[in-house]
Amino acid sequence: MGEFGLIKHLTKDLKPVQPSTKKGVGDDCAVMDFGTKKVLMTTDMLLEGIHFNLEYVPLKHLGYKAAVVNFSDIYAMNGTPTQITVSLGISKRFSLEDIEALYSGIRLACERYGVDLVGGDTCASMTGLAISITCLGTANAKDIVYRNGAKLNDLICVSGNLGTAYMGLQLLERERLANAEQPDFAGKEYLLERQLKPEARRDILEGLHKAGVKPTAMMDVSDGLSSELLHICSQSGVGCCIYEDKLPIDFEAAALAEEMNLNIVTCALNGGEDYELLFTCSLDDYEKLIPVEDLYIIGHITKPEYGCNLIGRNGEELPLKAQGWNAFGN
Repeated sequence: MGEFGLIKHLTKDLKPVQPSTKKGVGDDCAVMDFGTKKVLMTTDMLLEGIHFNLEYVPLKHLGYKAAVVNFSDIYAMNGTPTQITVSLGISKRFSLEDIEALYSGIRLACERYGVDLVGGDTCASMTGLAISITCLGTANAKDIVYRNGAKLNDLICVSGNLGTAYMGLQLLERERLANAEQPDFAGKEYLLERQLKPEARRDILEGLHKAGVKPTAMMDVSDGLSSELLHICSQSGVGCCIYEDKLPIDFEAAALAEEMNLNIVTCALNGGEDYELLFTCSLDDYEKLIPVEDLYIIGHITKPEYGCNLIGRNGEELPLKAQGWNAFGN
């Protein structure tokens, strides 16, 4: 059934009863109306052994990442994160200094993004470290971007580069399994940063606002480009066509993929944890998009009967498949 299948199964009959609930389950954030501003809310859970390995993930970096991935969800709705609550499940093997290091990363993320840490909960854990963060944000009603707004002939855009965080993870795992006293990370610092300390793409939204562009649909790339694009197409009732030679791929990531006998295009499509912004825009906005830094046009929206496809470098047409992160299958 998978993560999204389970969520759909458990929530299919939910009907909001509060007038303030404008959008419930099914997007990057819930949307609530409490007056002049709309309130966005998202929550994310990270479990030791599933989402992170403390053999190579520093606790400060983990705290930073746990906060930033929630900020990214708010930005993916074209909103601004404002507050978070942090809940922790802590086992006996963690010292006070360990938890202070974790919190120092969370606090650093809050300082850099202008977010307040306003509460949370702590409890004992029998199985390791669990982190659950809920993030609130705000947006004007006219500015909110959902997943279901993509239209025929819209441009498909993505920020940054893809597959780099995944290659950072492969590098960490390789050195862990090698059990070397001195891991070989020389020249690959960027890959490690993308995995251990990602950033939310607030700058891309600022660039779009400055250019006068509002996306028609948007998500952040947490589970992999293919998965996220299929979500947008499914909820918008459209198809899509993206081009292999348009995918933004970092040179270091490509070099490591070749070294490890991995296909970098597969990594870019399915790797996940890039936390870049994937969005669609009207074809009329093409000229406005060109000056926005670190933004790439990778394809366009098609009729639903054409399906969702990748066009290879030799013109071959390959159907996109959701092969990214699956919380119950990975």
